[in-house]
This record gives sequence, C-alpha cells and structure tokens, in this order.
Amino acid sequence: MEMILLVGIQGSGKTTFFRERFFDTHVRVSLDMLRTRERERILIAACLMAQQPLVIDNTNTLASERAGYIEMARNAGFRTVAYFFQSDLRAAIARSNSRKERKIPVPAILRSYKRLDAPSKEEGFSELYMVTVEKENRFLVKSYS
Repeated sequence: MEMILLVGIQGSGKTTFFRERFFDTHVRVSLDMLRTRERERILIAACLMAQQPLVIDNTNTLASERAGYIEMARNAGFRTVAYFFQSDLRAAIARSNSRKERKIPVPAILRSYKRLDAPSKEEGFSELYMVTVEKENRFLVKSYS
C-alpha cells in the first residue's frame, strides 16, 4: 500500500497529474475539497484502515507538514512516495489565471513559492520523483534524490 504526497506550489499541475496518473487507483485527499483538517484526518484514517492507496493533493511545501503524513503512513505499514513539482513561478501563475474556477490569488502563490522546501529522502520517503511540465502540458517524471 502507498501514500503519495504531491509537493509544489499552486498552479504547478498537481491535480492534473493526479487525474492523469492515479484517478483510477488512489483516493484523492485535498484540503481544497475537504475544507478542514478534521475531515482530512478522517478520510486519511479511513484509507489507511481499509488499506486503500491515497494521494495527498495539497501544496505540502514544508517538511514539517509532510512529516505528519509520513508518520501516519509508516504506522499503517504504507510506503510513502513524493512527487516534487518543479515549477516556474510565472508559469504557475499563468496556469492558475487560466482556470475557469478556483483561481488562486498571486500573493498566495508567492507565499507558497517562498516557503517551498524541496522534499528529501531523509524525511522518510520510500521513493522521490521530480515532475516538470513540458511543452503541450506533458509531464516529465524523473527519479530524484
């Protein structure tokens, strides 16, 4: 069983990546959808108890934020995989502004960008990948250490 953490600023492609790669196999856990940490905790606990693979689709910008998820996964016998979205700030803002709904204010994207800690194996991840958005919005995924 696995818990996947998507790490990156708003507009970096995390949710689109989830839809393309994990929609049919993993439950998506997102604060944008759930709105509260309590709802998030309940859904994560249910997935772990049911041995259901899941994806945490939040910005997860700080190692301290990711540590709680990693600990929950480890305690449930899940491996943890991080996908780090290396995004150009201007491109992320442009993608956010092109959305029909849920546009993210530029100051919020800038705050996330400034506080973004790149994930590392030392945090306890089983695997770590870097994702970039290439031409025609195609994702390029590379192993990352």
